[in-house]
Amino acid sequence: MSKSKILIVKENPVTIIEVNKQDYISLTDIARNKNADEPKDVVKNWMRSRATIEFLGLWEQLFNPLFKGVDFDPFLFEAGSNSFTLSPSKWIEKTNATGIISKAGANGGTFAHKDIAFEFASWVSSGFKLYLIKEFQRLKEEESAAKNLEWNLQRTLSKINYRIHTDAIKETLIPPAITRDQSAIIYASEADVLNMALFGKTAALWRQQNPGKPGNIRDEATLEQLVVLTNLESINAVLLRQELPQPDRLKKLNGIAISQMKSLLSNNGMKKLK
Repeated sequence: MSKSKILIVKENPVTIIEVNKQDYISLTDIARNKNADEPKDVVKNWMRSRATIEFLGLWEQLFNPLFKGVDFDPFLFEAGSNSFTLSPSKWIEKTNATGIISKAGANGGTFAHKDIAFEFASWVSSGFKLYLIKEFQRLKEEESAAKNLEWNLQRTLSKINYRIHTDAIKETLIPPAITRDQSAIIYASEADVLNMALFGKTAALWRQQNPGKPGNIRDEATLEQLVVLTNLESINAVLLRQELPQPDRLKKLNGIAISQMKSLLSNNGMKKLK
C-alpha cells in the first residue's frame, strides 16, 4: 500500500489509500458524516441491505476471479431480514472479497474500492457523494498534472542530452563530405547503441514486435529508463570523443545501464515520484 492521501469533503477528512494501483476510500471516514461517534455501525447497517449485498457481489464477480460465489449465496438469501447482520471483516473472510478491506491500527478502518465507496456515500447522503466525487476528481487532476510535468521534464532533459550526443557523433564519426542520408544512417546506428544498452533491442525490432502501438521505443520508457537514457547519452558523448570503438562502447554502456536501473528501482525517492 502506498502513502495515504486526505480529501477534505464538506470539512470532513476522508482518507484514500492505493491498493494494487487502485484507489480505496475510507468508508469509516464517510460514515462519520452520518454518525461521528459510531461510524462502524453505519457501515454495518449499510451491509444489512439486500441491495448492498447484490451490488457488492456483482462488483466482485466482475473484478475478482477468486471471489467465492458459493459462500456469497447464503448472504444474498438472508440479506434484508431482521436477524441479518454482516461486518466487513466477515464479508472478506467468507467470500475472499477484494473490493472492501479492513485495516487495523490508529489509522485503520474499513476501506473500499472507489466504485463501492461512491455507492456507500450515496446511501449515507447523496449531497455528500457529490462533494466526494468533486474532491476526488480534483485530486486526480492534480496528480495527472504533476505526472505530466515530471514526464515533460524528463523528455526535455532527454532532448537536451540528445543534442549533446548528436554533436559528439558529428564531431567524431561523420566525415564532412557525406550526404545527409548517410548521416542519418549513422545517427540511427548510434541511437540504437543506446537502445540496445538500455532496452536490449533496436528501434526497428521494437516496432516489429509492437505493430499496433503508436510512437517509438522511447515513448514507452518508464521514468527510471528515461533517467538512465539521459545519463547514457552524456556518457556515450564522452566515449565517442575518446574514440572508443562502438562494440566496446555498447558493452560499457550496457553495464552502466544495468547498474543505474538497479539503483533507481530500489530508490524510494523514485517511487514517490510516480
